[in-house]
Amino acid sequence: MKVVSLVPSITEALFDLGLTENEVIGRTKFCIHPTDLVKKVPVIGGTKNINTEKIKALQPDLILANKEENVKEQVETLMDDFKVIVSNVENIEDNYYLLKHLGKIFNKEDKAQLFNLKIYDVLHQSKINQKVKTAYLIWKNPYMTIGSDTFIHKILEEIGFENIFKDKKRYPVIETEDLADAEVIMLSSEPFPFKEKHIEELKAFYPDKKVMIVDGEAFSWYGTHIAKCENYFKELIKDIDVSFG
Repeated sequence: MKVVSLVPSITEALFDLGLTENEVIGRTKFCIHPTDLVKKVPVIGGTKNINTEKIKALQPDLILANKEENVKEQVETLMDDFKVIVSNVENIEDNYYLLKHLGKIFNKEDKAQLFNLKIYDVLHQSKINQKVKTAYLIWKNPYMTIGSDTFIHKILEEIGFENIFKDKKRYPVIETEDLADAEVIMLSSEPFPFKEKHIEELKAFYPDKKVMIVDGEAFSWYGTHIAKCENYFKELIKDIDVSFG
């Protein structure tokens, strides 16, 4: 079966499940994992600006899209000519069924189950000693954070952090003053590329708070990615426990 993936984390999952570039025949420019394999796969645009003509030329048997990451109208256009599956992953349970479904489609059910078990193990083993009030920022100018109906929120919650914006939905815009209740301010490495200078800007406003850059992929990439974040989460939690233990 020849498949085009419009979702970076799903592209990674397909290769992790054992598919090859002979089966994954199209990807977005943001599909960057695994590096050695995706470079052999043609790019069909970005997640938000799909080149439908390139996809039509590839003639895939299946296109994999996502409700949040892709543009509804673009995906619906593809549905006129191709079989399209649109995922919606908001929590760990959704992710479990996504992998289970991909395993069934591509006859990789055993591998999918192994990844699901590993993900549950990683999250179970990754727990901070006490609840720490946290703000997770994904964008600057304006600052944007995450509400309780996001995958990132669920990962934070799973490993013991308390999102101070849990009463909000999706990705609300906030002001610097709104971060007052946070003990830790996390600056995600994506989609906005937060750097050390952004830590310094917030430290100037909140000198007593812990401000840190975190790996955005570890918190936002569903599919198989979390199964590979065991060491990252352990180091992160060790850092937090030392700071607040």
